[in-house]
Amino acid sequence: MLKHIALLATAATLAVTPASVQAQEVFGGIYAHAVDTPFTLETTETGSADIAAGVRFDGIEALDFLGSPEPYVLGSLNLAGDTSFAGAGLAWTIGKGPFFVRPGIGLVVHDGPELRVNPATGIRTDLGSRVLFEPEIGVGYRVSERASVEAHWMHISQGQIFDSDQNPGIDMIGVRVNWRI
Repeated sequence: MLKHIALLATAATLAVTPASVQAQEVFGGIYAHAVDTPFTLETTETGSADIAAGVRFDGIEALDFLGSPEPYVLGSLNLAGDTSFAGAGLAWTIGKGPFFVRPGIGLVVHDGPELRVNPATGIRTDLGSRVLFEPEIGVGYRVSERASVEAHWMHISQGQIFDSDQNPGIDMIGVRVNWRI
């Protein structure tokens, strides 16, 4: 299922990315899965690990008025069999020196259960929609001209837009390595 999601996300990104755009950076990292933060409610998923990887493209010059966001494609695999996802979005790299901040926003498709209920409370803990928003932010350091590392946070949820009764969401916090091509 996740392989199909990743192929769909990649195809969608390539369809909306101008032909002259080439991958400029690959990234990968390891994350703590289902971290308890103020942005999430209980999902009954374990505190396992995720491996995430993706590709980032050059900034879109036509969107210079928005800071030339950089399109990206990513996939995240949960190592315990909990929710994995793939998607695409836009990120902004802020800072030209050795330190930078990289906020982003995307859409992902996940393979979590369509219906999940906490047996102890009877409360639904599924994510409420197959398509979710994926806000993220990283704080990074450029190790060299090509390599950088980031402390990184990703969140997936539907923001009660697709299901106003619930919005558990999942947070992932980890370390990501970026390599400019």
